Amino acid sequence: MRVLGIDSSGLVASVAVVEDDRLLAEYTVNYKKTHSQTLLPMLDEIARMTELDLHTIDVIAVAAGPGSFTGLRIGSATAKGLGLALGKPLAAVPTVDALAYNLWGSAQLVCPLMDARRNQVYTGLYRFEGSRMNVLEAQMAIGVEKLAEKINAYETDTVFLGDGVPVYRDILEKKLRVAHSYAPAHLNKQRAGAVAALGLVYAAKGQLQTAAEHRPEYLRLSQAERERAEKAEAVGQKND
Repeated sequence: MRVLGIDSSGLVASVAVVEDDRLLAEYTVNYKKTHSQTLLPMLDEIARMTELDLHTIDVIAVAAGPGSFTGLRIGSATAKGLGLALGKPLAAVPTVDALAYNLWGSAQLVCPLMDARRNQVYTGLYRFEGSRMNVLEAQMAIGVEKLAEKINAYETDTVFLGDGVPVYRDILEKKLRVAHSYAPAHLNKQRAGAVAALGLVYAAKGQLQTAAEHRPEYLRLSQAERERAEKAEAVGQKND
């Protein structure tokens, strides 16, 4: 089984190819270019370096959200376009699950953090048992202080990763009462290798969809939609 993984849900753009238990290639960039500029050139480079015929891909796994609205749209459009062109199914992998999968085998409670702005994060809570990742709290949008309360209730050593760590680390240090640590640089951001590896798991379970069926999962409204709703609410209150 050969899986192409794509992740552009956050600051990082990443493309990878996994074949069974081998990571054939991974190209990850955490720089200032837009994902629309990087994803396809990265895929082309991987295909060239590994002499990969894209028609030999069995499944396209994509980080399906939550995350950056623009990034998710770019990643989903890329995956859908490839799926339609190649006639391949998609595995929609929850972004936060894929982040947690970076720390496969960890003995600690795993807590990915993606900055969702306004003192909120996209997150979830995970624990590994043998080769299995158990989802204790499914991915959600939540305030940082409320998340700290949740983690304190587990009363266990916790490891954090993701782009939300540098943004909210000071708050976590003040609010957490449990032992905790932070993942190192090579494991603390989105990686398409993790998306592709989870894509293998999804494929084995038959959890696939057609390219036409795929939609990103945003978890909450975009900033423009929130502002529009707030204005509408304010107008309604004024009219009352």
